[in-house]
Parts: sequence; C-alpha cells; structure tokens
Amino acid sequence: MEKPSLTILGCHSSIPTKKFYPTAQILKMKGFYFLIDCGEGTQVQLRKSKIKFNKIVNIFISHLHGDHFFGLIGLLSTFHLLGREKSINIYAPKGLKEIISTHFKWSYTRLKYSIEYIELSSYKLEKIMDNELIEIYTIPLKHRIYANGFLFKEKISNRKLNMEKINKIPSIQIKDYKNLKIGKNFITNEGKIIPNNQLTLDPPKILSYAFCSDTSYYIPIIEQIKYVDLLYHESTFLKKEEKRARHTGHSTAYQAAYIAKKAKVKKLLLGHYSHRFPNLKEFEKEAKDIFSNVEASIPLKTYYL
Repeated sequence: MEKPSLTILGCHSSIPTKKFYPTAQILKMKGFYFLIDCGEGTQVQLRKSKIKFNKIVNIFISHLHGDHFFGLIGLLSTFHLLGREKSINIYAPKGLKEIISTHFKWSYTRLKYSIEYIELSSYKLEKIMDNELIEIYTIPLKHRIYANGFLFKEKISNRKLNMEKINKIPSIQIKDYKNLKIGKNFITNEGKIIPNNQLTLDPPKILSYAFCSDTSYYIPIIEQIKYVDLLYHESTFLKKEEKRARHTGHSTAYQAAYIAKKAKVKKLLLGHYSHRFPNLKEFEKEAKDIFSNVEASIPLKTYYL
C-alpha cells in the first residue's frame, strides 16, 4: 500500500483568484481518498492533480464559512452528471445538509447516488470514523463560528511474514500464515516453540495527520495532536497582524509554529494565507524562528507523511 500523502488543492483564505484557491486538500491514507474542505475551484484543482473523482467517498468540512465549502455543491453536481452511483459520506457541522438539500430541491435535481450526512455539533473531541485500518477524530477549534479540525490516525497493521526464515521450516504451511501475522508463535510437529519475532518482521510505523483550520491560537488542541507526523495549521497572518488575527479568529505563522513545537509534531505545514501577504516565504521564515521543520504549503504540491 502506498505511503500516506497530502495533496494541497487550495491553501488561501476567502477569495479565489487566478493563482490561488481557498482551502481544499486530499489525504490518501490506507487506500482511502479523504477530501478535506471544498472551497471554490476544488474540482478544477482535482482535475489538475489527476485525482479520480470516483475515489472520493468521504468528505470532511471544517466549518460553514464559504471559503471552506462553496465548491461542494458544484462537485456533488458533477458527480451526478458523471453518472456516479456510489454513495458519499459528508462529515460536517449541522446546517450543511439543509444548505445542500435546499439547493437540490429548488434546482429540481435528484441525485443518482445517495449522501449520508454525519452532522457534527459537539465541542469535545469525538471519534467519527473507526474501521480496521483507520480512525478519525474531530479537533474542536476556536473560531468565529462552530469549527472542527480533523485527526486521521492509522491503526497498527499485522506483522509481515519473513519468508526467508519461514521457508526454512517445512512444517509451516500457508494456513499458519494468519496466526503468524497476528503475532502468535509457531509450534512445530515435534512441539518446539518458535518465537513469532523469528518468523516475522515488525509492521510499518503507524502514521497520523492533523488538520487545524480555521482557528485562533488555541492551546487546548496541543494534547489532541501530540506527536502527529504531519500538522496542517492555519497561518492567515504574520506576527505583525496578531491583533487582527485574534479579532478575526485566526492564527499567525508564529503561533502555528508554537503549537507545533509544544505538540512535538514531526512536520508543520502552513496555510490559509491572507492575500495581503503575497510572499509565502515570509510565513515560513517567521515560523522557523520557533519550529525548524516547517513548510509553507503551495497549491498542487503533494507532501508525504
């Protein structure tokens, strides 16, 4: 299975322009394609990234400001026009279902596929997806309206068979592989116990990703995102605009870096830039004063966990 990756579709705030798009990104993890936020122009960026629309089954919307979901109705309409039949899950604040349903009602559109809405309203961390491969949590944020970030965590996979060692023991048969993968020792026909770690290899390290946008500088999220491999944290403003950031419910690059440092994350990605700062390297430079492994995200670039 390919290594988890994050493709940035849009990473600017508010208004789309010729060069810049509002928030949207695709996280590939354990075979899933998760769409996180869906600002205007998302489906155009998906095409540029050569991401197949039918791969998207789960969509996560952080909050109901337009630059984070105005592209969603267009994308859902395109799914319909392309003949999609596979259902979609949308995890979003309460209210989005009404917005989308109203549009399709008055446009007399009957979708060829179904949508399941998982409506979010809790102000506490909440597990919203859990299967054998992955678990996903909300990260309550502090913004002008109800908002969540999202934490994506792989689950520990089975151990890997060490075929070089296994092939040296004739009594091990294919039917024994399942027990070896889940960590059981092997007992030979003579009753000899062969420890599992002599026949298998450790599974790959579990990886995690945290998305935190939009939010003010908010210390409580630190405990929820500790040690993640990749953190995307909004940095709408530079430090000189800290007062404006606080007033509008946003963060500075310096504050994002402080959160990353205290949470001991592996890497920080900045985003949700205000258009008043065209030089993205300024964000990166400011953040590096406090946290070294940081990068200012750019559209259509893929980052690996």
